[in-house]
Amino acid sequence: MIATPKRRNTRQRDAVRHALGEATGFVSAQQLHKVLVNHGSTIGLATVYRTLADLAGMGEADALQSQDGEALYRACTTSHHHHLICRGCGKTEEIEARQAEKWADEVAAEHGFSQASHTIEIFGICPDCASSGVA
Repeated sequence: MIATPKRRNTRQRDAVRHALGEATGFVSAQQLHKVLVNHGSTIGLATVYRTLADLAGMGEADALQSQDGEALYRACTTSHHHHLICRGCGKTEEIEARQAEKWADEVAAEHGFSQASHTIEIFGICPDCASSGVA
């Protein structure tokens, strides 16, 4: 993994960080940009993309690809964790998966790999979406 250099805090970076922290689940750069513009920001979409990538590189945001290939981001804790994500509304829960840690290490060792790392995202339908018929 290549380390991303720590960037200085700017008004724009702080705005993106704040907006990301207010989001209830994973969001795209376009969605976040729209929220920022609706709140009076003049930040450019390219700056939002760059800032989100930087935050993910520094461990301040999680990044994943949606089923249609779009990058999605979420503010997160810096400790290792996994996600349970609603396909209906995008609600996201951080979860522990102790068995997954052991399994990943075992699979890596079986193939002669060391220093294994992984990400796990589990997609499903949350109780609210299930009760409202969203699928």
